[in-house]
Amino acid sequence: MVAAAATSAFFPATTSSSSSSYSSKKPENLDTRGISLSKKPSSSSGGLKVKANAQASPKINGTTVNFPQSTDDEAVTTPPPRTFINQLPDWSVLLTAITAMFLAAEKQWTLLDWKPRRPDMLVDPFGLGRIVQDGFVFTQNFSIRSYEIGADRTASIESLMNHLQETALNHVKVAGLLGDGFGSTPEMSSRDLIWVVTKMQVLVDRYPSWGDVVQVDTWVSSSGKNGMRRDWLVRDSNTGETLARASSVWVMMNKITRRLSKIPEEVRREITPYFRECAPIVEEDGRKLPKLVDGTANYVRSGLTPRWNDLDINQHVNNVKYIGWILESAPLSFLENHELSGMILEYRKECGIDNVLQSLTALCNDATGLAQDGGKVECAHLLRLENGPEIIRGRTTWRPKHANNLGTLDQIPAENN
Repeated sequence: MVAAAATSAFFPATTSSSSSSYSSKKPENLDTRGISLSKKPSSSSGGLKVKANAQASPKINGTTVNFPQSTDDEAVTTPPPRTFINQLPDWSVLLTAITAMFLAAEKQWTLLDWKPRRPDMLVDPFGLGRIVQDGFVFTQNFSIRSYEIGADRTASIESLMNHLQETALNHVKVAGLLGDGFGSTPEMSSRDLIWVVTKMQVLVDRYPSWGDVVQVDTWVSSSGKNGMRRDWLVRDSNTGETLARASSVWVMMNKITRRLSKIPEEVRREITPYFRECAPIVEEDGRKLPKLVDGTANYVRSGLTPRWNDLDINQHVNNVKYIGWILESAPLSFLENHELSGMILEYRKECGIDNVLQSLTALCNDATGLAQDGGKVECAHLLRLENGPEIIRGRTTWRPKHANNLGTLDQIPAENN
């Protein structure tokens, strides 16, 4: 009676006499062969009642129900009894999913809680950074990777310059001014204008090592009527030590005509609210950069050609690539004993994929004598096309490497077994 009552609670029968008649006659809803389990229930309520009663216990109140015997094939294809219990969801699977969600959320909150207590942790080193100091300064952290260091086990000058360029672009992006160009604002993009650098000054106090985290701060200000100055300050994120400083001047160029352009008033209104009027972080060197020729250069390197990967989205060679090219003509013995401490570059002409270049270097003083006295060495540089036009003029300052610095890979001591 308990089984029959439970079944009736969910699948009510039309009359009370239908269940008691199973022992005396064949149910009316069975087909001509007397098979009910292999037949799908109809959409009517009667069909549903027949299926429910057919799935009941073979005995009701001690009386055996005479179900017709089915063949072996029919028994194999018979679906399992459909009851209220096996229609419920798998609560164990649902509980497992909920538990995993709570554990993941707890882990994230734990990491967030560690940030103020563990400033040395590498938490989100590749974030886009943030704008600080009343909206005028953009700051971003970088972790020095193994592929960014050289034989001295410190970051290369190209790696530092790439970090400067990345913060400049992210500054424009976070400020909401990034159009479809390389750092161009929406108004610049609508007029086919792009930024090009005309002058760059860099001072390096110390190069970071593998695993160091550096903080790069950058800001912009006006430079004359049609220029913009961008400054950078690179510091150790843990100690606050100043590692490098840089200052640059940028002007606009039409990417279709490849000619310099004035700053339109619409563009000026976009960028002026972000200008921070202050002195350059690197004091300007007023000395004129010399023009080198074959007779005045000590070293010449020819046959330098851009690769496809050297181009940026504006279809000209990225300005960081020029730094590597001007150092191509410096002798290896000089690079082994000196490290770059300062650099001034004047960009005069853009370079494309089909150009072939020459790199010229001249020592401005006696490198050997000054190195022994602990002094600095200056070099003049010129990067030009092989047919004559200048690409870039430059002056670099070098200091002797410290005694504990490793000049070449051959000087790396072998590990003790």
